[in-house]
Amino acid sequence: MAGKIITIIILFIVISTLLSSIKVVNTGYVFLVERFGQFHRILEPGWHLVIPFADYVRKKISTKQQILDIQPQTVITKDNVNISIDNVIFYKVLNAKDAVYNIEDYKSGIVYSTITNMRNIVGDMSLDEVLSGRDRINNKLLQIVDEITDAYGIKILSVEIKNIIPPAEIQNAMEKQMKAERDKRATILQAEGQKQSQIEKAQGEKQARILGAEAEKEANIRRAEGLKESQLLEAQGKAEAIRAIAEAQAEAVRRVNAAIIESGTDERVIALKQVEALQEMAKNPANKLILPNETLSSLGNIAAIADTLKMNK
Repeated sequence: MAGKIITIIILFIVISTLLSSIKVVNTGYVFLVERFGQFHRILEPGWHLVIPFADYVRKKISTKQQILDIQPQTVITKDNVNISIDNVIFYKVLNAKDAVYNIEDYKSGIVYSTITNMRNIVGDMSLDEVLSGRDRINNKLLQIVDEITDAYGIKILSVEIKNIIPPAEIQNAMEKQMKAERDKRATILQAEGQKQSQIEKAQGEKQARILGAEAEKEANIRRAEGLKESQLLEAQGKAEAIRAIAEAQAEAVRRVNAAIIESGTDERVIALKQVEALQEMAKNPANKLILPNETLSSLGNIAAIADTLKMNK
């Protein structure tokens, strides 16, 4: 019975030893293994076998990007103003061996390096420069702290200032200044708006005057063209009247000549035909008769001859 118990105990010890010799490393972590108190190797993610009682996992190190939040720290500016600044640091362990063996606590090393150098940087700046120069402070801190942590295998990815809190009286003064600036900008914007409105109004009136002048010009052109067209039509009418008169005169002469040919060269007949032609021409109110002086002197004789002919008929 005792032998069975001893066998069971031995088997339990063997199984426990075998199980303890198997190390499983998850993704994103590495294990530092020491053998007999000295650094032996780094276990990468996966399954690994170690020698029980000889190999010892010294520390588990995360290789993922990590965040370190630094509590607010009181800092004095160049112009002797106490302000409170808190930072956030993003870092990553690149060399797990250096992070464990080159410094006792690498997280504390990052924090104190950041705080010390932040005070040095802000101490050379005025309050206004600090409030407006966050990027400048972040870049300087990143450069300095990254050089320091490089000795223990830490890569500083980013240093960000979360908040800058000046004293209460400074905050009140800043709020009053900001209010004054906002009122000033509002007044300037209102003046600019009125100016722009006046400019737009003046441009609109100018455009209206230009359009009115163009409309008046177009109307004058249309009136001139209408007057010209009326004068052309009137001239054409007069030309038509003159042409009709000429045609009537030509017709009268033709008739006189025809009558002369038919009745011979009797002077009385000629005179009668002339009188008839003159009467025919005088019927048209548009006709104007221009007679020479010798014709006017002989009208009496022509009229007497015409009366004689009528009596004979």
